[in-house]
Amino acid sequence: MNGKGWLGSNVSGLTRRQLAIGASVATGVGTFAVRAGANTDDGISHTAESIHQEPVFPAGRRRVYEALVDPRQFDRIVQLSAAMQSMTAGNTPSEIGRQPGSAFSVFHGHILGRQIELIADERIVQAWRVADWSPGVYSIARFQFTQEGSNTRVILDHTGFPIGKAQHLADGWKANYWEPLQKYLRA
Repeated sequence: MNGKGWLGSNVSGLTRRQLAIGASVATGVGTFAVRAGANTDDGISHTAESIHQEPVFPAGRRRVYEALVDPRQFDRIVQLSAAMQSMTAGNTPSEIGRQPGSAFSVFHGHILGRQIELIADERIVQAWRVADWSPGVYSIARFQFTQEGSNTRVILDHTGFPIGKAQHLADGWKANYWEPLQKYLRA
């Protein structure tokens, strides 16, 4: 080569740093670095939030699974939850469908969605939403049940919810699901 590289200029006197900067400008990498975390031209978001929690309960998988899918048992959990302290008390009972595709509505209609997958004592997957989210916005809540001796570990992965809601939702899982479920199972 005659001292001119793919940048179309004399590269023999340039430092590696100058070459790297020139290459990043030529390929658009500099633009990518500025926009990291935002949607890129390929449509991929790098700003998604998710929740992963692994509470352990003093009961077998069947008992924990049933407490989360049986409306009468779930109503008892709701009564023990922090949500009852801040919500206007209502009489709307939990509705929890037991077939994939069926609807559920808990916490007096504040949390609702559809059952995607129900494998008894093993897994629950739900299209899950808070009633005041924009219409049509659903997240995915996945509960996996693992037996550990006489205890059950529930592995929760919650994804796809609106940006900025992670801390509120993570706190809500603890205060409105896990802590009252602990109390319910010990009663």
